Amino acid sequence: MHALHFTSDTTSTTNPVDATDAPKNPTDATDATSGGVREREFTIGEVTGVLRSPASGTGRAPLVLLGHGGGTDRNAPAMVGRARPLVTRCGFHVATIDAPGHGGRPRTARDEREIAVMQEAMAAGEPVGPIVVRYNAHLAERAVPEWRATLDALQQLPEIGDEGPVGYYGLNMGTAIGVPLTAVEPRITAAVFGQFWPESLVETAKRITVPVEFALQWDDEHIPREAGLALFDAFASKEKTLHANAGRHKELPRFEADSAARFFARHLGRSATAPV
Repeated sequence: MHALHFTSDTTSTTNPVDATDAPKNPTDATDATSGGVREREFTIGEVTGVLRSPASGTGRAPLVLLGHGGGTDRNAPAMVGRARPLVTRCGFHVATIDAPGHGGRPRTARDEREIAVMQEAMAAGEPVGPIVVRYNAHLAERAVPEWRATLDALQQLPEIGDEGPVGYYGLNMGTAIGVPLTAVEPRITAAVFGQFWPESLVETAKRITVPVEFALQWDDEHIPREAGLALFDAFASKEKTLHANAGRHKELPRFEADSAARFFARHLGRSATAPV
């Protein structure tokens, strides 16, 4: 197993705007005065990642694994925005790694081919779902072992440990990778998913029994609502909650990040503070 190496250590006190999760109402925006976030960039072999923790230090705390969307990376605004309430209001540690071919990680020949086909379909106004499903399934095969190795390494840190609860939070490609990860990783005890097609994930979702919160956009131009509902229905969890918001694919409200914080606070054993 590759060792974890921290490559930088900084503290942020600002709350960047997440353009992909713009608030429907200004009062839905995350409070920017709720504390600082310590960001430690790391590598594990060829995998690049970042660990976000409370700047003040809270001792041992639960860990949330945060998966990014396709075409972005560990430091995308959506990742910073979703991590912040988990860190500042719940006191969690939040880790994100770059998926294969994302961030600064090199692309394979297959990555280049799939991306080119996807871009051609988008330019022609053709459906991209079948391409995304196929390519993301391939990425999941590569990323799941990387996530498990990352979890092994992070649990060696004294502020995390190997006995604390672990959550997983990922939308879009983060769901394509997170569903197969959660299905095989017993250390994950709660998960937030959403905004992905069911074709490659339904059978795997049937093996997931941990509490699930699932988000979909009712007017998604890429993923038909029936497809999103089919994936939600497939989870075998006794506790699962569907969050359906009006709007297109990229109009997921920012307050869903606050809801995810409340969800993980309930299931990972911490209390979320106001104004969640």
